[in-house]
Amino acid sequence: MKAKPIPSLSRRYFISKAVAGSALLLATPLLSEAHSYLPVDNKVTVGQIMDLFIGEVPGAPFEGTVDTLKSGSRDIVVTGIVTTMFATIDVIRKAIALNANFIIAHEPTFYNHRDETNWLEADDVYHYKVDLLKQHNIAVWRNHDYIHSLKTDGVKKALSEQLGWQKFADIDERDIYNLAPALTLKALIAHAKARLNIAEVRYIGNPEQVCKKVLLFPGAAGGTRQITAIIKTKPDVMMCGEISEWETAEYVRDARAKGKSLCLIVLGHSASEEPGAEFMLKWIKDKYPAITVTHIPSGSALSFM
Repeated sequence: MKAKPIPSLSRRYFISKAVAGSALLLATPLLSEAHSYLPVDNKVTVGQIMDLFIGEVPGAPFEGTVDTLKSGSRDIVVTGIVTTMFATIDVIRKAIALNANFIIAHEPTFYNHRDETNWLEADDVYHYKVDLLKQHNIAVWRNHDYIHSLKTDGVKKALSEQLGWQKFADIDERDIYNLAPALTLKALIAHAKARLNIAEVRYIGNPEQVCKKVLLFPGAAGGTRQITAIIKTKPDVMMCGEISEWETAEYVRDARAKGKSLCLIVLGHSASEEPGAEFMLKWIKDKYPAITVTHIPSGSALSFM
């Protein structure tokens, strides 16, 4: 099946141009039985699981997708699966202890969007990670473009469910949630911290301001997309994963100086999209009940002092 261009979800992650040749070779063609359930007593390969998921995505496979294998091969017979945000060295070690040889991560493994590694060839950290994966024959698949491109974005769906906001989703604006009752900014932050297990968040705004209309942007949508959405939807508060401080934060500061009551809550990238990795755990349990699957939160690399 010919790969199709990535649909215009316009997440910042999708803006890289298609890489001819290598990206297409790594993008997985669909199996003819992509929507079938495999008998639980059959051996299941990495490629079969990838193809089954990709087969549920409208318009897939995508040309130039970053959702490729970063380690291992499609032919590896799966002994166990780990879902996570980042395939960190700690996560890999935990997967080894669990006898799991397939890691499904949402974000890059090698520190850049396309997981290009030529610039890391002389680095010992990179080689340690590669060697650890090779030594234990572990496949790592990034599932980013595809999970975001499901008929209902899997990450956004899982995040809204964890926040308990499904019933507040706006019919016309997919990123807007109209809270009922409205909450103060302080109460909204407390709710997000409790539901998403976050110790601290960054914010802009008056803690006592009442917020009803929430613009929800998990991950790193990018300043232009975030600001454009604010202008279009006019929320009381935007809750997002991460920002470029010199873009979105400065717009919000100027908007408030002009007299608008716009607020901003920055959850952290991992915290905002971790529910999407758990979405994958539930999907695998449903499709492959005989395979042991474990969700390992990679957490944030940053600490607060």
